[in-house]
Amino acid sequence: MDKDLIIDVTEHEISIALLENHKLIELNQEANDGKHYSVGDVYLGKVKKIMPALNAAFIDIGDDKDAFVHYYDLGFNFKAFDYFAKQINPNCDYKEFFEGVKIDSILEKEGKIETYLQVGQPVIVQIVKEPISTKGSRLTAEISIAGRNIVLLPFTDKISISQKIASKEEKHRLERLVYSILPKNYGVIVRTAAQGKKAAVLDSELKMLIKKWEDSWDAIAREKKTKLLFTENSRTTTILRDLLNDSFTNIYVNDQQVCDEVDSYISMIAPDQEKIVHLYKGNEPIFDHFDVTRQIKGSFGKIVSIKQGAYLIIEHTEAMHVIDVNSGIRAKISNQEDNTFEVNKHAAEEIARQMRLRDMGGIVIVDFIDMDDVEHRNELYKYMQELMASDRAKHTVLPLTKFGLMQITRQRVRPVTEINTEETCPTCHGTGKVGPSLIIDEQLERQLAYYTKERGIKSFVLRVSPMLDAYLNRGLFSIRIKWQRKYGCKISTESSTKFTVLQALWCDKSGKQLSEE
Repeated sequence: MDKDLIIDVTEHEISIALLENHKLIELNQEANDGKHYSVGDVYLGKVKKIMPALNAAFIDIGDDKDAFVHYYDLGFNFKAFDYFAKQINPNCDYKEFFEGVKIDSILEKEGKIETYLQVGQPVIVQIVKEPISTKGSRLTAEISIAGRNIVLLPFTDKISISQKIASKEEKHRLERLVYSILPKNYGVIVRTAAQGKKAAVLDSELKMLIKKWEDSWDAIAREKKTKLLFTENSRTTTILRDLLNDSFTNIYVNDQQVCDEVDSYISMIAPDQEKIVHLYKGNEPIFDHFDVTRQIKGSFGKIVSIKQGAYLIIEHTEAMHVIDVNSGIRAKISNQEDNTFEVNKHAAEEIARQMRLRDMGGIVIVDFIDMDDVEHRNELYKYMQELMASDRAKHTVLPLTKFGLMQITRQRVRPVTEINTEETCPTCHGTGKVGPSLIIDEQLERQLAYYTKERGIKSFVLRVSPMLDAYLNRGLFSIRIKWQRKYGCKISTESSTKFTVLQALWCDKSGKQLSEE
């Protein structure tokens, strides 16, 4: 199976598309606005409000919406973290102070949050769920720093080995190896990816994770105010960390800086796969070149086509997601029950893909087409479990009810990805009144005249839809060529399927959008 990662870097965001056999499976978008709160980020926060009735507290981490931590999320070793955050100061030896913190006193299982937190108190916290709708981030005070092979746990003295490592000999080898290199007051979780890894690899990664934690100590000691201590790797490298394996075929990036970052990260976690990273230098947008844009347009609407006329209707509410399976105009075969079972199986494949693609969380109710055969219902339930097995998010699939409904719960850690695939009419702008499309070239020429005569610009990139691109470049003496001769300038066109039919954008030669000042 070919597995490609396509990374589109723009001025405002980074979009990451995971393709399996050239089919879009996951889409992640990370804003470059400096205000993005991501799972794994670690903050020094301040207690804003105690809620005894909920046994929880609101924490200020610098966001507009206060974050939330429950007593059960403080963690067994909260007393050690609390002592460390309150007592560390610039005058002490940080390393010696850390190693001197006692971790034998654990938090009571059934306690009251007001016993341990007071308003204004500094507290080290980590985001486990991003802000969703009107709710702030969900936090934990049990800090974990994830790497490719191991997860570092400060103020813990235990080593846990992934249950997915079947060999007892390998588990014992990893346990002995990690014990031999683990400093005082640290614990780790050994991930499945560590299987077969040599001591040098694990030691190097452990030192890197410890350094990330230790580099935050000075900020905790000196400032004692709300501050981001350190962040998870970028969304790009986080996906690589969790997904990268031998089945990865290629990684394409359209930005040199991000390409170097990805290349450097892969050389560290999987040196034998450095050659799969490529810098994309094509003229058309990277998502257009790899057919990602078209798949996004066809996958994020309310109605999603399946096969042979069947389709899904996907509705989102605050409480849950509802998916309705319809056979549509699909041609019926002689056996109606077999036909229904086949449509439901195709629907199950697309539903499993859609949940990963849109990152649906919470409760998902699927209304399959009714089947009378109990064996078919059981087979469909098992098939859905198989399809969901590759999903990294924690999930539960329940059997079909007698009404043909299947309930799926899926871990929600960030807002569901929603992309509006409907387009406003580019000519009437939603008013319902249109002007003559024949004069689009006159409108563009007036803009060109302004830029060349009034602002003295002589080199342009004109971004347009594929249809308008073909119109402007049609014939030996095309409209574009005539403009170049008339205004003594150079014009190159770039087509993008993201643009509506008559949409056009003038840019300078570096690709920066021009504005009419």
